[in-house]
Amino acid sequence: MIVRVLRLAGKLLFFAVIGLCLALNIVPHFLDAIYYRGPVSAHFDGARFRNPDRDDELRAAPQASRSSVIWRTLTGGGGAMSPAWPDHVTVTPHALPARVAGQEMIVTWVGHATVLVQTQGLNILTDPIWSHRAGPLGFGPGRVAAPGIAFDKLPKIDLILVSHNHFDHMDLATLKKLSDRDRPLIVSSLGNDGVIEQAGVPARTLDWGGRLTVRPGVEVIVTRNHHWSTRWISDRNRALWSSFVVRLPGGNVFFAGDTGAGDLRWADEAASYGPVRLALIPIGAFRFFEGQMSSASHIGPVDAVEVVRRLGASRSIGIHWGTFRLSSEGYFTPPRLLAAAMACTGQRGRFDTVRMGEPTRIASYASPAGTPAMPRAALLRCLDTPQVRVMR
Repeated sequence: MIVRVLRLAGKLLFFAVIGLCLALNIVPHFLDAIYYRGPVSAHFDGARFRNPDRDDELRAAPQASRSSVIWRTLTGGGGAMSPAWPDHVTVTPHALPARVAGQEMIVTWVGHATVLVQTQGLNILTDPIWSHRAGPLGFGPGRVAAPGIAFDKLPKIDLILVSHNHFDHMDLATLKKLSDRDRPLIVSSLGNDGVIEQAGVPARTLDWGGRLTVRPGVEVIVTRNHHWSTRWISDRNRALWSSFVVRLPGGNVFFAGDTGAGDLRWADEAASYGPVRLALIPIGAFRFFEGQMSSASHIGPVDAVEVVRRLGASRSIGIHWGTFRLSSEGYFTPPRLLAAAMACTGQRGRFDTVRMGEPTRIASYASPAGTPAMPRAALLRCLDTPQVRVMR
């Protein structure tokens, strides 16, 4: 009897190993996809896109493997030693106008990288996600804060900007609902239409530097940033990532998308398109081990303040924090560290955060007083205080 059980166990183990070997050879290819075909360029080798400044891999903690960091990201866990996050954050929605005419501008942070910008009679939405989880097949980190605008209270959307195809930025379920309801113009970078159209949703995609006229006097420019893309791991960098400049009378809107620092010259390039009235800049999901101030793919406040200085933005709002747990920093660390960095660089008042769901009126463009560059090392020395050290 024992011999039979051992033989059966051996056979099951044999077939399990064979199945695993087949899966390792078949599944990665199955999960790969060709989203874009086009000419080779400085950031496209004919198959995959790259960052032309430098191509960073995902940085993990010194003792951690890359797979463990990816696992924490998928499950929304910061790690056993990470500071606790709240299970729920109260969001108080406010009434919104259907339209905002002329050069008046009202901005409402919905959560994460989703922002509603209302101006010139247009309703513009960035990286919309109303789903509870940011991930595939029901997996991924869940919201700790409900969307700042309930979907049924969202005014009619005219223009949607989608920065790249990560699940917390490209939510096909939300894009489908918005497309069916409003038929908005969806603009993204090369290859992302191949993903968005899987949901039966049309999209316009452009290379970095590509321009699209929304209407006379209003133009979208797809601009460079520093990131990467994937939906299923094996399709890594098959589609391009980007930031955006929306050129408007009275000053431009810059949406950084999701980005690491790279060479930071992408901010200079965005500024070359005209004065930036409003910049939407990520400040969270930058810490994967204690003391880390940025990752290869995500800027934290230390680099965000330099982005704002290079942009010469009249007003900037910190986004990409406080909604989904994607890394190890504490819930309030991004805004608190941002305030400290702004004080060190003398830019206080130009770059802050806003409450989810609370409409914020953006003043007319005013050229900021010249702020000298502060070397990153000098900024880190300025931030080396007891108050900052306790921010985990």
